[in-house]
Amino acid sequence: MYNNAAKYSQLIKDEAQRLGFIACGISKAEFLEEEAPRLEKWLNQNHHGEMKYMENHFDKRLDPRLLVDDAKSVISLSLNYYTDDKQLDPDAPKISKYAYGQDYHYVIKDKLKALTHFIEENIGAVSGRAFVDSAPVLDRAWAKKSGIGWIGKNSNLISKTDGSFFFLAELIIDLELDYDHPFQADHCGTCTRCLDACPTDAIIAPQVVDGTKCISYLTIELKNEIPKEFKDKMDNWMFGCDICQDVCPWNRFSKVHNEEAFIAENGLLDLNAKDLTEITDEVFKKVFKDSAVKRTKYAGLKRNIDFLKS
Repeated sequence: MYNNAAKYSQLIKDEAQRLGFIACGISKAEFLEEEAPRLEKWLNQNHHGEMKYMENHFDKRLDPRLLVDDAKSVISLSLNYYTDDKQLDPDAPKISKYAYGQDYHYVIKDKLKALTHFIEENIGAVSGRAFVDSAPVLDRAWAKKSGIGWIGKNSNLISKTDGSFFFLAELIIDLELDYDHPFQADHCGTCTRCLDACPTDAIIAPQVVDGTKCISYLTIELKNEIPKEFKDKMDNWMFGCDICQDVCPWNRFSKVHNEEAFIAENGLLDLNAKDLTEITDEVFKKVFKDSAVKRTKYAGLKRNIDFLKS
């Protein structure tokens, strides 16, 4: 069985690379013992704010065998979205790099479907599920467990070779594979650049983010009005925020992605401050029709822009 497991694992990793993933690690599907108290404490301190879905399926978040019957392996994958493209107007309200192109959920799901099909064609029938940031799966914990990287002080997963501008996804399947070693080292050292740079002081301790203060949360997850205490602290971000990644020294190793679907389209990067301040529902639908920005809806993005300009 071991030889087969090793052979199958290599086949899967080779195909993942062919599909464009920059890393693929495999870990045994089991209870995430270390994460349980950490997640419980984070929820009890209400750092998830309005993200009430984080309270649901607590057990499933910690044990993939409750998500997939007879789960044996968690295949963790990362997909690069780093770009050196920028919005042309430096005064325009800012959008996180990950949302420049098409919605990553769909792009990655297509790749995961292709990987599943490859496994069934080349290894045999498997039962399992694909996850892209949309179910109770602790992506970063599994990515660390499968050797892809470590959890940085800003709570993002960081890779020594690729930085942190990448998406994470998983295939949880009932096939026994060869398991990678967890990433043990922490290469952040004494660096505190992300903590120092966060304008809302959302990183309250190494690896602990108070979601209710995070600019990404305030501009995407929060459905109510943005609290007045954050006036003049948003650094002109209208959707998401890249500050703690932009200042991270490990991101000097980020390479520009070659995923066509992530290239900005529909004139997004050409919109200037005036265009965005006066954006209409019609322009919103045209520019962001395939984008993750649709999540805020027109009213949400307008609320963010109005808050920045008020």
